[in-house]
Amino acid sequence: MEREQARARQPDLVGTTERDGVDLAYAVYGSGSPTVLLMPTWTIVDSRFWKAQVAYLARHYRVVTFDGRGTGRSGRPQGAAAYTDTEHANDTMQVMDATGTNRAVLVALSCGVPWAVQVAAGHPDRVHGIFALSASCGFDISQPARERFAWDARLEETDGWAKYNKYYWLENDYTGFREFFFGQMFSEPHSTKQVEDTLRWSADVAPQVLVDATAGRIGCDGAVCEPLEPLCRRVRCPVTVVHGTDDHIRTHAVGERLAELTGGSLTLVEGGGHGLQARQPVLVNKLIRGFVDQVVPPRAVRRTRVRALDRPRRLLYLSSPIGLGHARRDIAIAQELRRLHPDLQVDWLAQHPVTTMLESAGETVHPASAWLASESTHIETEAGEHDLHAFQALRRMDEVLVNNFLVFDEVVDETHYDLVVGDEAWDVDYFLHENPELKRFGFVWMTDFVGWLPMPDGGEREAALTADYNAEMIEQRARFPALRDRSIFVGNTADVVPDRFGPGLPGIREWTEQNFDFSGFVTGFERRGPEQDQALRAALGYRPEHKVCVVTVGGSGVGTSLLRRVMDAVPLARRLCPELRFLVVTGPRIDPGPLPHRRGARVVGYLPQLHDHLAACDVAVVQGGLTTCMELTAAGTPFLYVPLEHHFEQNFHVRHRLDRYDAGRHLTYAEAADPDYLAEMIVKEASMETAFRPVETDGAERAAAMIAELL
Repeated sequence: MEREQARARQPDLVGTTERDGVDLAYAVYGSGSPTVLLMPTWTIVDSRFWKAQVAYLARHYRVVTFDGRGTGRSGRPQGAAAYTDTEHANDTMQVMDATGTNRAVLVALSCGVPWAVQVAAGHPDRVHGIFALSASCGFDISQPARERFAWDARLEETDGWAKYNKYYWLENDYTGFREFFFGQMFSEPHSTKQVEDTLRWSADVAPQVLVDATAGRIGCDGAVCEPLEPLCRRVRCPVTVVHGTDDHIRTHAVGERLAELTGGSLTLVEGGGHGLQARQPVLVNKLIRGFVDQVVPPRAVRRTRVRALDRPRRLLYLSSPIGLGHARRDIAIAQELRRLHPDLQVDWLAQHPVTTMLESAGETVHPASAWLASESTHIETEAGEHDLHAFQALRRMDEVLVNNFLVFDEVVDETHYDLVVGDEAWDVDYFLHENPELKRFGFVWMTDFVGWLPMPDGGEREAALTADYNAEMIEQRARFPALRDRSIFVGNTADVVPDRFGPGLPGIREWTEQNFDFSGFVTGFERRGPEQDQALRAALGYRPEHKVCVVTVGGSGVGTSLLRRVMDAVPLARRLCPELRFLVVTGPRIDPGPLPHRRGARVVGYLPQLHDHLAACDVAVVQGGLTTCMELTAAGTPFLYVPLEHHFEQNFHVRHRLDRYDAGRHLTYAEAADPDYLAEMIVKEASMETAFRPVETDGAERAAAMIAELL
């Protein structure tokens, strides 16, 4: 079974209430007033379809979700009569009572819209307003492509909307229907992740349940449906309707009719499909918040605005938490920027473990950083034993990225920043290109790799997915070339892999040369000579007669298994080289306590000056992250690197760069499983004289000079 994704926010309360023998599972997020109730939708998916909305809305309101009957943790009654609109509306009232919700703003998608209308018409004192997305209502509006196929008749044809048929679901190809339906739901290009999510969630709903639910909704198999239009006319609360013009499930004429009947506002999203809440989450979330604040006025807000010419120069720095190397180079660049602009104020929007390094360097961490969902936790959840499918892990981090972008959006809305620097801040770069009207600052994008690459065992599917992600990025950059005021590649032209983005797409190196400036590598420290190295060894407590091996696995919690393998090799290595000593650095997210104790090995947690130890030691064993490997290359220290399995960046991008510098010895994790072999390799490398190609020492200055031109 595929693992469930890490959530951007966990519920504060989870419970179940019962109505007429049917369990209804609910969750409550946040506190205060007003309450936003995210309604269930068609019985093909449960409340997870609101995953991109919950964390953002719960920072401002109390949010309630529940699994509609037939889905998720809720009960699955039998028969069409159990799934009428009235039953769903009564379920909503039951959940409101169970959660102590006296009144709420109802946010509904598709089939959930008629249920919200029925609640508002029947209980006007309980509803502040209705926000209706992609309404699927029983209005007399023609959709010929669907109507030529009867839902409850046996059909000979099985293509297209003929799949929307109860006998097809029960007797033919239920999975084929789901694939067709969600392909129609997400009509926008590059919607592979949204289709993947809904296919996974809908697999939990049996065909017979969906048949009963559909019959109940449309009035078949003995179910009785109450006409919706008279109910719409009875709605007295404010209504906002949002509908995509490329909705293949229900034409936007349905949304227009709903707005007309309820006297509501209407927003048409040009080119938008049916699943707007998933495909355009930033737009939808901001529209929901605007509606809630309109119908339930918020508390007064007090702000201070400063005349433009009186403002100090302010920069907001975003540093990726996936590995501490980003933070070290970003701090070095920030220090160089202050030399060029002594009045510059730098704020950091960052997460642990980056905040640990920033605080030790005396940098200012923006208080809104507390609202960021942990990317490191997600990565650690995704990892196996020295195995991290980096591309898929980032795809499954979409809920976290939506939340974190909206935190960023609020920060730049509340405080004027002259410039934002995003060092692999994937959320900001992606969602700014999706919503370019939100850019109101200079923007610099930095990265040390370009191009998603498939792992060989991923087959054709992974090759197609990585190519699709690359194509979307290329299209974004072509359409909005001015959105980034500067794109900086941390390295040189030859450091870019010579592969292609995918079939029919450009070469990665050629495209990067056309779209990036190159700063050279940023080490974050100055190279020392032999005399300084001896002084450094003494300052770090290294004894002259000892050889020292530093073992480190980066800033995330992915690496414990490699540390254990090295610890198993320690006695064997010391038998081969008695003067060998080990310094094992677990980093800020791995508890050093449970690691085994070995004579001649000292285990420590976070080391602020780890790069000094890497420069002073005789040999190192590392995981394969670019910054650590390049720091060792710059210092001329022999090292073994063991890339994470399925980590495309470490296996392709980093290895390509290290091969170019003739640096490091590559080991697979399988090779490292043999303690005798690992011990032999450590001892062999410790006696090696290195001849790595030199790494530039002015990368921070060059990057800072490029950025400073925008201040």
